[in-house]
Amino acid sequence: MASFIPVDQRPLKDTICLFDVDGTLTPARLPVTPEMLDLLSRLREKCSIGFVGGSNLAKQQEQLGSASVDVTTIFDWCFAENGLTAIRLGETLPSNSFIKQVGEEPYKEFVNFCLRYIADLDVPVKRGTFVEFRNGMINVSPVGRNASVQERNEYEAFDKANNIRPKFIEALKEKFGHLGLNYAIGGQISFDVFPEGWDKTYCLRHLENEANAPGGVTYKTIHFFGDKTFKGGNDYEIYEDSRTVGHSVTGPEDTAKILKELFDL
Repeated sequence: MASFIPVDQRPLKDTICLFDVDGTLTPARLPVTPEMLDLLSRLREKCSIGFVGGSNLAKQQEQLGSASVDVTTIFDWCFAENGLTAIRLGETLPSNSFIKQVGEEPYKEFVNFCLRYIADLDVPVKRGTFVEFRNGMINVSPVGRNASVQERNEYEAFDKANNIRPKFIEALKEKFGHLGLNYAIGGQISFDVFPEGWDKTYCLRHLENEANAPGGVTYKTIHFFGDKTFKGGNDYEIYEDSRTVGHSVTGPEDTAKILKELFDL
């Protein structure tokens, strides 16, 4: 952290750039490139930077950090699980949990329904970890999160042709409408389930609180970059939010191009 200018001394101290991870900073489930890390480092000299992803911090460490570099030293803000796990300048902030919000029995009923539904699905392969519990959400994957990169690519094409995930979500909405849950398709093989209001806009409450933190700043401009900005995608709500300037990207190269143009990098 010491190698970076303090946030309140950066030229654009009231500006922050927030990034989705998969398909925005990195190819889906693959590591970030040295070129992207260099670009982010140069951007961080001008304004605050952060990521906001649906995955847990361990997966984001795997994609954005390395064995010798902790992801929390690369970004000013790390928002895992849409911000339910939030780290500001290396310090973990208070969090909430899905089970605390929904209740243990409704949660079990929901998971049991998902597993039965997946058991009856005819998809190209089934690999494992079909329902992954995270602190702030559930991630559901019809093919299983243990699928290889090639299997993920093949499933994504199959899913687009057969609307597997959209149909699954509609079945869950019909069965569990009383729980007040939202659903968002993200990445290639899965969708997220979370309480209403716990989409990626959840992280914005931390940025709003920043104005009152020691050495904190008031963020007047919040840029958000994401690739799943369509309605139903897990970047949609924060992309459309009136508090953000949304940038819809097609991949890491597109993100880099926009950043270079916006910030003269």
